[in-house]
Amino acid sequence: MLNFIAQVQTTPAPNLITSMLPFMLIGLVFYFLLIRPQNKRLKDHKAMLAAVTRGDTVVTTGGLIGKVTKVDDGELTIDLGSGNKVKVVASMLADVRNKTAPAANDKGKK
Repeated sequence: MLNFIAQVQTTPAPNLITSMLPFMLIGLVFYFLLIRPQNKRLKDHKAMLAAVTRGDTVVTTGGLIGKVTKVDDGELTIDLGSGNKVKVVASMLADVRNKTAPAANDKGKK
């Protein structure tokens, strides 16, 4: 009986750092692949909204394209053409195409 007890090996308890290492690595991957790019996109979008001025051509998230005629606190009035004017919440802009932006290259189309 004493021989059997001597043969049983006890494994040491895992260290706290080694048991937490996989979770820390997953958190690091989430930060660099998800959180950091999203924060950068949000920062760029806020800068784009702050730079909107009267006369800029904008695209809304709904796909409407028009020129900005009035800029208020958080709201824009957009002229869609033919006298149609729409009020839009500024955060719903998808893109700002300034009037000085170069036109797309259409060499392939005839």
